[in-house]
Amino acid sequence: MEITKNLRKIRSKINAAEKKYQREKNAVCLIAVSKTRKIEEIISAINENQRHFGENYCQEAIEKIRIINKPEIVWHFIGPIQSNKTNQIARYFDWVHTVDRIKIARRLDKVRPENLPPLNVCIQVNTSREVTKSGISIEEIEDFIDEIKDYKHIKVRGLMSLPKIKLNIDEQRDSYLSLKKVFNQLKKNKPELDTLSIGTTQDMEAAIAEGATFVRIGTAIFGRRNI
Repeated sequence: MEITKNLRKIRSKINAAEKKYQREKNAVCLIAVSKTRKIEEIISAINENQRHFGENYCQEAIEKIRIINKPEIVWHFIGPIQSNKTNQIARYFDWVHTVDRIKIARRLDKVRPENLPPLNVCIQVNTSREVTKSGISIEEIEDFIDEIKDYKHIKVRGLMSLPKIKLNIDEQRDSYLSLKKVFNQLKKNKPELDTLSIGTTQDMEAAIAEGATFVRIGTAIFGRRNI
């Protein structure tokens, strides 16, 4: 099946990039971006030992999570967060990659069910300073983390960014370089930070070169979306 072949190809590319850029083996975790995808497609990926899935749309994702109902699957929310969806996101997801407002962090902390472990969160950073994109500025990162670090039901794990698309790998690496520097600096005083969620189908190799621990891949696994 095509999804099986695509997953194997992507994993091979990740392994090759880890080796090329002297990363530890299995340092990079693959998130299969499954927004708008059918249950059957996700099951095909699960059957190929894919365990991490990324979703953008809360209602659609919850239906999939309920139907698939496999506790070993790790669900990542990677879309914009609406205040009225925080309750559901906190209840159903293991990770949230798009926290960029204190209000949202506070709300996720408040509504995360007591019987679940702390919700893993990444702070979304707008490295390219595009007005159309969400995310805080690089200069705001440390204060933002300090304000929410003592929340009991969410755990700040690292940073996420989705920079402007560049076609050249050197330009792609430059897009991530400032984030990598800040991340490495933060880790000196905040050793609990261990996650850089960067890299998509278009710039995966550059992201791995610059320290990605999660790459979010959709098209290269499932093919182009039919919307």
